[in-house]
Formats: sequence, structure tokens, C-alpha cells
Amino acid sequence: QVQLVESGGGLVQPGGSLRLSCAASGIIFNIYAMGWYRQAPGKERELVATINSPTNINYVDSVKGRFTISRDNAKNTVYLQMNSLKPEDTAVYYCNARHYFRSSYNYWGQGTQVTVSS
Repeated sequence: QVQLVESGGGLVQPGGSLRLSCAASGIIFNIYAMGWYRQAPGKERELVATINSPTNINYVDSVKGRFTISRDNAKNTVYLQMNSLKPEDTAVYYCNARHYFRSSYNYWGQGTQVTVSS
């Protein structure tokens, strides 16, 4: 059974930082592209960042220079370090795992709430 378990969300003031973690089980972690998505109230889910390897990373423009995605294949975990947080970063953040070669093998975590407010 595949499980993606996110943690690290919470309430933070503007300009603050949070680090999200996503622990994966039930998959061969190193053959999955890992990503973070977010969904704000009334909006569609959007891609935040993806990582295939340390040299194959993508970010949505709105988080470039503020967020850093990384993965630890030994721990089956992907991270999202979020700095200089803004109120518009408020959303539920979801972890995603997508098989490199079989796109139908696509899994989601349950989400973790991030609220940026003073």
C-alpha cells in the first residue's frame, strides 16, 4: 500500500519559514519524480516544485528564490523548505509521487495546511 505522509505545516507570520516533509512508503522511491503542489481556497491545485534529481528541479515562478525542494532517497523523503513566506502562500500543500516511466502510477498525500498570517 502506497502512503505519502506530509508534516511540517502550520501557522507562520509573513517573512517566516517552514519546512515540509513527505515520507513515502510502498514505492521504490528513487524511480519516482517527487513534487509539491498547493491548493488555496477557491483556487485550483497548482504545482509548486518538482524534483527528479539534484540537477533536475523545477519551481513555479512565484516561489523561485524563496522555496527549496530536496529529496533524501535513503530516507524515502522529500522536503520543501519555505522561506520569506507571504500571505499568498497560504494553502493546503500536497506531496505527489509520479513514476518516471508509468504516469498512471501517480500518488498523493493527504495534505498539510500552511497559513501565513500576522
